[in-house]
Amino acid sequence: MTRKSPQEKKALSYAKDHRNSYGENDKSSRKNIQRNKRNRERANRRRDHQVLVAAQPDDIESEIKRRRPKGSWWRKWSDSPLAEIVARKLRRRARTGIIEDEQAEAKIAKLPRVRRR
Repeated sequence: MTRKSPQEKKALSYAKDHRNSYGENDKSSRKNIQRNKRNRERANRRRDHQVLVAAQPDDIESEIKRRRPKGSWWRKWSDSPLAEIVARKLRRRARTGIIEDEQAEAKIAKLPRVRRR
């Protein structure tokens, strides 16, 4: 294995490092992911139970297989690559007037292009 130059290390860091862009504390995600999965399944079980209690035997399968209501699903968000986070921060700084637009675009142009998973 060959040694990597600092420039190669930085490019790899921008491409492979990820940051939580969901908007909550990254430590709280450990509990919130489990909680949201539990709540989703609880809502699905409750809906199925209500269908079973209220329906006739021949209606049960058609009612259960019906599409889930809009509010009873949840999905995880993947973390964003570091290059996207840095570019977003530079654009925000330019928009608020902290740095010049040209300066921000020059820095963004130097960032490696990152392909989302």
